[in-house]
Amino acid sequence: MKYITTVNNKRFEIEIDSDGNIAVDGDPRLVDFRAMEGNSVFSLIIDNISFEAVVEERDGKYHVLIRGDQYEVLVQDERALRLAEAAGGGLMGASSGEVVIRSPMPGGIVAVPVTEGQDVKKGQTVVVLESMKMENELKAPRDGVIAHVHVAPGDNVEQNKALITIH
Repeated sequence: MKYITTVNNKRFEIEIDSDGNIAVDGDPRLVDFRAMEGNSVFSLIIDNISFEAVVEERDGKYHVLIRGDQYEVLVQDERALRLAEAAGGGLMGASSGEVVIRSPMPGGIVAVPVTEGQDVKKGQTVVVLESMKMENELKAPRDGVIAHVHVAPGDNVEQNKALITIH
């Protein structure tokens, strides 16, 4: 299976074959990856170098802390990437047309600081979602106009629920 992985805006192609062998941009790598504590701390050995990684998923991306350095990681499998591109955009949507912001996890809506018809800028908070006692600010992936607000403060949502539509 191939994965297209973007780390701090740099793109990598990661391929994992049926035997578990891993190649990054065609270069074979020796990798051992194991969960340690709960769901957020991992032991990672890459080419015989040991790392401890703290991984948190929010806003549809992984936020990874290794040796004091923070990385924002977006992972798409090859099939999902092709489907998104065929639909007219990447994971977060095209630069024009409709973008639906969906809940990356189940939780409760704390705030919706936008209204239908409002202009928004890329990176502007459009929904605040509380999950696992943490507030997550979901942001507009591009400039646009709020076409539809699907939720209100106090609503409970499941993962992948449509929250906001932007045109």
